[in-house]
Amino acid sequence: MDVQKELDTRGLNCPLPILKAKKALSEMASGELLKVVATDPGSVRDFQAFSRQTGHELVEQSSAGDEFMHILRRR
Repeated sequence: MDVQKELDTRGLNCPLPILKAKKALSEMASGELLKVVATDPGSVRDFQAFSRQTGHELVEQSSAGDEFMHILRRR
């Protein structure tokens, strides 16, 4: 997957990972991919809701240990 921008939000709790992702997406072109790495377990649910509410596509979510990865496509 060709990710254009990556955000490290490890150690940040809700709503900071979402707010940082929202800002990053606003600076990206339509169709570009943003990867967000988080340690907040609530980020899984938060990014699902964020995607539904904003129209940005949640392409992939995965976890490894205590880290959660979210990939969003800018609408």
